[in-house]
Amino acid sequence: MSLGCGDLLLRLAALALSLLLVSGCATQTRNLSTTAPELPVRAELPDTPFFPQDRHQCGPASLAIALAAAGYPADPADLESRVYLAAREGSLQMEMQAAARRHGALAVQSPPTLAGLFAEIVAGTPVIILQNLGLEFAPRWHYAVVIGYDRATNEVMLRSGTNRHEVMAMSTFEHTWARSGYWGMVVFRPGKLPQAVDRAALEKILTQLEKYADPAALLSWYEQAVSRWQDNLVFLIGLGNAAHAMGQIERAEQAFRAASDRHPQSVIALNNLATVLHQRGKLAEALAVTEHAVALGGEWQSEAQATRAAIQGAIHTTSSPVATGADATPVH
Repeated sequence: MSLGCGDLLLRLAALALSLLLVSGCATQTRNLSTTAPELPVRAELPDTPFFPQDRHQCGPASLAIALAAAGYPADPADLESRVYLAAREGSLQMEMQAAARRHGALAVQSPPTLAGLFAEIVAGTPVIILQNLGLEFAPRWHYAVVIGYDRATNEVMLRSGTNRHEVMAMSTFEHTWARSGYWGMVVFRPGKLPQAVDRAALEKILTQLEKYADPAALLSWYEQAVSRWQDNLVFLIGLGNAAHAMGQIERAEQAFRAASDRHPQSVIALNNLATVLHQRGKLAEALAVTEHAVALGGEWQSEAQATRAAIQGAIHTTSSPVATGADATPVH
């Protein structure tokens, strides 16, 4: 798929022609009052930053807008080298997501509905979307950022191209957005999660973000995830690891204890709990926990055995009851 952002006049001409050829109706627009009656009549994020795009470079500009709105450093020129493919005169969706995450940002694909998109606006987060402003057989792909909507006038407000405040008829927006399969992406500031998100997808994203995100940001996202899914092993382990990375050992113990209580067959949860108990000088309890972990076996048994050896050594060492070093770091 070529995702270029062509000349404004050519795009508008193509758009006018394509709308004449559109068949059917804007179903989501027509049914919005029924599918999402709880949505406010109007919502807009006027303080959303704006970076006007150069020709063909709507991807970097749109991503910069979303990153800046979420509080991350954003420079379209820097992002251009990360997401723009000169040979295709555009940016691929997967590169947009990857670039956001390399910035340490939580980037999640948005729901493929107007209701889901507008719910994010109401919650204070602009949404990057992909449109085809050309013809089905001669597409002109374009990234823009939705910053508002008005159900009374059936309009959508965007940061788009060189236009800081583009107003588009909601039905037109739906048609052009539909051609991308209703693709959209939301970038979240620390402490915020999507209004609607697949749990398994969020597990994968947060785990990947551990390579790039600031520990404080990770801690805030894992706290929000655990508040939604209190028994989820991945989120509890992630919360404990993030707290441990922040030096919050007591908080890490609480998270790993909750994980091991709710998942008593998890060697990772038990091993991590034993590690922080060791660090806090609770050696007798740490040894009992790690013995349980070793007895369970499985792929993490070697890590559990190493933790047990470290705890046993500490018990028999009068000079240093708290172990330090690599063997005192929770596993993931």
